Amino acid sequence: MRPVIYQVMTRLFGADSKQTRRFGSAEENGCGKMADFTLKALEEIRQMGCTHVWYTGLLEHATQTDYSAYGIDRDHEAVVKGRAGSPYAVKDYYDVDPDLAVHVPLRMKEFDNLVRRTHRVGLKVVMDFVPNHVARQYHSDAKPAGVKDLGADDDCLMAFSPQNNFYYIPGQQFAPQFHLHDHEGREYIEMPAKVTGNDCFTASPGKNDWYETVKLNYGIDYMGGRSEHFDPQPDTWQKMLQILLFWADKGVDAFRCDMAEMVPCAFWHWVIAQVKAQHPQVQFIAEVYNPNEYRNYLYHGGFDYLYDKVGLYDTLRQVVSGESASRITQAWQQVDDIHTHMLNFLENHDEQRLASDFFAGNAEKGRPALLVSALMRQNPFMLYFGQELGERGMDEEGFSGRDGRTTIFDYWTLDTVSRWRNGGKFDGQRLTQEEKELQAYYRRVLQLSNEEVALREGEFFDIMYANYDNPMMNTHRQFAFLRKAEDELIVVVANFSDQPAQSSIRLPQHAFDYLHLPQSLKARKAVDLLTGEKENVVLHPDQLLEVLLPANGGKVLKIKN
Repeated sequence: MRPVIYQVMTRLFGADSKQTRRFGSAEENGCGKMADFTLKALEEIRQMGCTHVWYTGLLEHATQTDYSAYGIDRDHEAVVKGRAGSPYAVKDYYDVDPDLAVHVPLRMKEFDNLVRRTHRVGLKVVMDFVPNHVARQYHSDAKPAGVKDLGADDDCLMAFSPQNNFYYIPGQQFAPQFHLHDHEGREYIEMPAKVTGNDCFTASPGKNDWYETVKLNYGIDYMGGRSEHFDPQPDTWQKMLQILLFWADKGVDAFRCDMAEMVPCAFWHWVIAQVKAQHPQVQFIAEVYNPNEYRNYLYHGGFDYLYDKVGLYDTLRQVVSGESASRITQAWQQVDDIHTHMLNFLENHDEQRLASDFFAGNAEKGRPALLVSALMRQNPFMLYFGQELGERGMDEEGFSGRDGRTTIFDYWTLDTVSRWRNGGKFDGQRLTQEEKELQAYYRRVLQLSNEEVALREGEFFDIMYANYDNPMMNTHRQFAFLRKAEDELIVVVANFSDQPAQSSIRLPQHAFDYLHLPQSLKARKAVDLLTGEKENVVLHPDQLLEVLLPANGGKVLKIKN
């Protein structure tokens, strides 16, 4: 079973405000809860073809919402991005975000129930592990007995020490390039300044820096030539292991590791082995953007999967936007030896929505890209909630403004998701016909990715090279490949054009030899797995395979020997 991950911004999924306003509160704009992931909701996600749910933003993070009545220290507004706060400015690694609980004092029990419900419907739980940085006012009030807080034993007079959890700028007060006062005029004071999370080694980060976070110290002296101090083992390593085991013990099946390449590979090699020694089935997904480090983080770091962002994602974005589809071949070739470890996606919380004005402007244009991303190889695939409904991400929710992304900083109600949920009924009554059709398309493709053995685990053969001189196929707007398992062949043709196309595709002799395909001029029965329509095809290297392709779509032809 290949992983198909449904990423969802947990606090936005169940939000149902009828009228939202920029920078609105949780009461005004709505705030979803873990309880909104009912058995019905989770079954809907499973029927989408998904195997995992990545509940983004589970860990308690800095927020402008006041939870001091529940014993949670209030955060200073000046070092919180947005009204709700970023889920990547973790405030307590051992606690669940209070925003997500119906009953705040029972939030950990509600988390445990969420894990049980998720497992009950046959899905696995993915949660964020944010190892590179924490909120500026990090303080764990939920840590287990005997666990010391991050920074508790730091010598803050030293810029670097292997046993410090943070990096410091001794003698300098934190003084970013903007004011540090809240709406009541209170100033945020940090002395000495801690180093900012995006490796900003100055007391004066700018607005585009991750100023709401501080960087964790894994034993690399960045100010001293990046020298490594791993023996004796840095204190941060042990603290991070304790955190991972805490959540693995609670039933978390996989960790999506934020900005993994900003943490030394040596740490991952050690900690992943430690976790898997106690929880062999737990998987680790790395957010890594440097292709030169891919194999290092797989083979030496121990990760199971890596983001394929700068390869296939960036390529498909360019193709959807008008570049030649032939570029896809180079993208898969660059990771051919590790393709089963590459996590494909067309959207996530960091990227602009496909249907936004900043990307394709139309969700329909994502259909052919989905065929390629989800069906081309044996790799896992990730879907971002609302993508299957054509969510455009064009709201101006608050901190990030109107940027084509769904906010991670603010309280908000997504109209598409709210109408799909329809008060928890998921009956489709409030969706438009176009939204229903798009959702059905995503559901069909993702189901096929695991239901069809040839798509799940079959051989792959790119036939583009045999068609560049074929006048009957537009290789700039169409991409074609074969998948083969046992006696079944599947021909996938994606059409990135806004116009339907009558295409005739050449199957090279090498494909017949490599995949052991029988050659015959006799017509064979084929079925388009997307529509159920049947047709006759001829499989022979001297005979072109004729296909009628819909605009912004494609065919998935299954042919039996």
